[in-house]
Amino acid sequence: MLQYIIILLDDTATSFCHYSIPHHRASKLIDLDDLKNGIRFAMIENLMIQFVYPNYELPTRHIEAINSIDHIDIKPYIGEREDNSDVIVFNKIPSNLLKDKYPTTIFRLTPQEFFDFPYYLAKETFKKVERLNIVIKDIDPIQAWDLNRYNDKLKEMSDWIEQEYCNGNTPQWNILTDRMFLSKMNNCGAGDTTITLAPNGKFYICPAFYYENMDDSIGNVNAGLDIKNQYLYKLEYAPICRHCDAYQCKRCLWLNRRMTLEVNTPSHEQCVAAHLERNTSRSLLINIRKHGNFIPEVDNIKEIDYLDPFINREKWQQENL
Repeated sequence: MLQYIIILLDDTATSFCHYSIPHHRASKLIDLDDLKNGIRFAMIENLMIQFVYPNYELPTRHIEAINSIDHIDIKPYIGEREDNSDVIVFNKIPSNLLKDKYPTTIFRLTPQEFFDFPYYLAKETFKKVERLNIVIKDIDPIQAWDLNRYNDKLKEMSDWIEQEYCNGNTPQWNILTDRMFLSKMNNCGAGDTTITLAPNGKFYICPAFYYENMDDSIGNVNAGLDIKNQYLYKLEYAPICRHCDAYQCKRCLWLNRRMTLEVNTPSHEQCVAAHLERNTSRSLLINIRKHGNFIPEVDNIKEIDYLDPFINREKWQQENL
């Protein structure tokens, strides 16, 4: 069931996920009528709107249309504090410490940038943001990841987060703290709970599908939605993910399709990365609870002996007999 609509306000609207904007893509502002029709569609379907902005000031009439409805603003960091923004996106690690208080903040980092993320800068960043989301970009081929090094970095940051929680602080970091609080999948939901309206007035599964192939649309603001094989985007039809408890995993359908040619089947590397996060979260939760009574209503994350749930396929098949 749809709950959200992402509206890209320009062809150069900031990426906030794994995909990158093609370098050849020029600025193209969404037509005002398409914007208004998208807002009307959201109102009729009772959808929350997430507007994604470019790095320039929009025309007054576009701003007036945006402000006519409750929404979430996702804006790129452009060197100064963005007023009234709900989400700020950094496309690299800031060279200087953040000076202002920021809302939900996204760092889009290459694998190497993540590995080089300085400990002191991470610590100072958490003092300035309400929540930090790390998104790894430029991961094609994802096989280039050094997953052992990724695991080491997670453990390094976990030690610091443990200390912060013991000091009475509660830093939120998507890849480590989310899993501690979740009891079910909390994925992106593209094609199921979320769709995207692009600047050309057409709907797409998510922004990444639009930037990869503009012909890959699922309808438009005038004719409505037309999602072929919609069940494939649902968790219950994902043969691996529906048996998985790495609940913090984004379950990126675009990456799935790029890596396995199936939107509902993740690659081995994606599963391993998500389970390294899950297991580090498990250890973090156990360690925090050594210092006191922490979220007692939440069960411990169980110990597992695998990093890819596909290994357990024979067990699933037996359970489904």
